[in-house]
Amino acid sequence: MSGRLTPRRPEPAPRPLRRAGRPRVRRLRGAALGTALATLLVPALGACAGGDAAASGGGATLKWTSSYFPTHWDPVVGGSGAQFRELALVYASLTRIDENGDAVPDLAESWEYNDEGDQVTFHLRSGLKFSDGEPVDATAVKAAVERAKEQKNSALFGDLTSIESVEAEGLDAVVHLNQVDYQIPQLLGQRVLQIASPEAAKSPEELDQNPVGAGPFIVTQLVPGTKAVLKKNPAYWDAKNIHIDNVELTSAPDAATVVSGLQTGVYNFADIDPSQADAAKKAGLDVFVQPGFNASNISLNVNKAPFDDDKVVDAVRYAVDRQEFVDKLTFGYGEATDQPFPKGYVAYDPESENTYPYDPAKAKKLLAQAGYRAGELKLDLVVPAEDPQAEIVQSQLGKVGITVDIKIDKNWATPFFAKDLTFSLYSTTGRDSAVQTLTAHFGPDGPLNLSSPYEPKGFEAAVAKVRETPLDAPEYTETLRAATRAGLESRALVFTYSSPNLIAKSKSVSDLPKNPAHIDWTGVTISGGN
Repeated sequence: MSGRLTPRRPEPAPRPLRRAGRPRVRRLRGAALGTALATLLVPALGACAGGDAAASGGGATLKWTSSYFPTHWDPVVGGSGAQFRELALVYASLTRIDENGDAVPDLAESWEYNDEGDQVTFHLRSGLKFSDGEPVDATAVKAAVERAKEQKNSALFGDLTSIESVEAEGLDAVVHLNQVDYQIPQLLGQRVLQIASPEAAKSPEELDQNPVGAGPFIVTQLVPGTKAVLKKNPAYWDAKNIHIDNVELTSAPDAATVVSGLQTGVYNFADIDPSQADAAKKAGLDVFVQPGFNASNISLNVNKAPFDDDKVVDAVRYAVDRQEFVDKLTFGYGEATDQPFPKGYVAYDPESENTYPYDPAKAKKLLAQAGYRAGELKLDLVVPAEDPQAEIVQSQLGKVGITVDIKIDKNWATPFFAKDLTFSLYSTTGRDSAVQTLTAHFGPDGPLNLSSPYEPKGFEAAVAKVRETPLDAPEYTETLRAATRAGLESRALVFTYSSPNLIAKSKSVSDLPKNPAHIDWTGVTISGGN
């Protein structure tokens, strides 16, 4: 499945492609993405300064407290949700994402497609090893893909449906596809294929507690759910540009205490809730927006009453005031969206904008046409924890005559993924491949599609056309937006708002690369000492 849900708390005909004569990297349309990022970034990240860099073992220590501390350290199980940023400390991938949102080399130094577009060969760097001494080669890539497709508790198998098989030829991993798909370099990056040592992965349960990768750091101590201690991996392929010696990763306490922890030096880096941003700024901390693809939505199961009635679905659509979500939840950092992308992103479709504007009078009329008197329709909104989004939904639907009872189910993921719920909501962190985002939400097997196997008419063909289009083709943007347009015909999702990722850090931690959705430690320094 693609990308675990991240509910917020108070918080086709082949298109030929010439074989590359030199190493080539298939790129996302950077200029289009840049438009989106420009609207999300705040001006300056704090400059290097003396401060609270730790000195564990005599080196520069990153003290990161995270509200997304990994539940699982096996990347096949936990690597596709927001926790992938933390797992990326340990695991490297075939590709990674740069500041333009483009796929660039990581463990693979280059790749190329065949002329038909149904096979892509990744050329791995030579001489690399996992932290247990096992070689990083094509056999390891093959094992990683097969495990992600076949392991019973894999969260990734739904993302790999285009991959038929992987052929290992020394340092060349030949990926055979069952359809033309130029999205693969975007897909097999830091979210969907963080590669573990195949020897360690023979016991997934053991790997989950003792992660073994080829990333920039090595875990030396792990207290499940609470703390991880890591040291720099001298065998990492880009170790010369990793200037952090140690990492202390902890599970974030209550959001209100994070800023004080940053002030006192307990931490020097933290992801924060928008409600804490002003306090962090006033405390003299660097607060910046990490651009991302986040979007929140209300999820409806059209296979169950009352949402099997189009009039009820449309009533909910018209009852939603997106701006209220922005005003109450994002503290000026978010924006309304009726799509699974922020405005300005290459996949955002301007033609589909505001198709269902806020119109409570129309919502009431539709409910009456569906046979419901005011207050007669009662719904259970099932969420995993207390969530201000749920309260806003409850209030807005109440205004049009729908009574909403909020039900908290800590095991919510089980019925959601089993498609047993009728009415829910969630937020996601987006995907590096826009097609992956679309299929996750609108596809018949999409993990974020509560109405599976329902999909909107024409969506499958529209997505297939995107896959067949090289990312640098002139027609790529319009083809992608047409697929978004087709997906938005779905009656199963009502999108509400988008909010970027907020980071607060001590001034001792230097600027980070502004890679969308990713945290990249390349070139980052920590000055000063305890």
